[in-house]
Amino acid sequence: MKHIFKKGSDPAKPTLLLLHGTGGTEQDLLPLAEIIDPTASILSVRGNISENGMPRFFRRLAEGVFDEEDLIFRTKELHEFLSKASEEYQFNQNNIVALGYSNGANIAGSLLFHYKDSLKGAILHHPMVPRRGIDLPDLNSVSVFISAGHNDPLCTEQETIDLEGLLSSSGADVTVHWENNGHQLTRSEVEAAKVWYEKTY
Repeated sequence: MKHIFKKGSDPAKPTLLLLHGTGGTEQDLLPLAEIIDPTASILSVRGNISENGMPRFFRRLAEGVFDEEDLIFRTKELHEFLSKASEEYQFNQNNIVALGYSNGANIAGSLLFHYKDSLKGAILHHPMVPRRGIDLPDLNSVSVFISAGHNDPLCTEQETIDLEGLLSSSGADVTVHWENNGHQLTRSEVEAAKVWYEKTY
């Protein structure tokens, strides 16, 4: 997978896995990582799917309707990539915190839904529920920050409430930050994620 790795100054800190939104690249979230933790290592990945020339992490059938088969395949692909990258770049695979926005937040959520211990934690900006009707792994050691907009046309309030419930019922420690905005990523939600991250890690 096309990616950027930057070694941080503090090896004890989590490696931040950056996952962009639809149409983004591996460059997009680098400024966010700098805000969240300038001392952490960064692994920023570009999605392998192209939708009308826009990079994504998995296919969708329509707006808000995921191609579930492709989602499962691409989640496995990303999970295996993380294992290889941890060996190549010598970082602790058990100490990864995902930082994802929109489509990137959805693939990060899918990692949590499908693979126990895939992530130590996650900052999910405007995520949806990746899959419904499946049993989640034990997430007792996982902390998750979700930011959502009350007026988000792509990701309804109920979607966020459902995701929080599914993650919490599997043991994850979930914090939800609400804003009166739509689907855009705001500076204030990034600042809220930074406060959460510094308390958690």
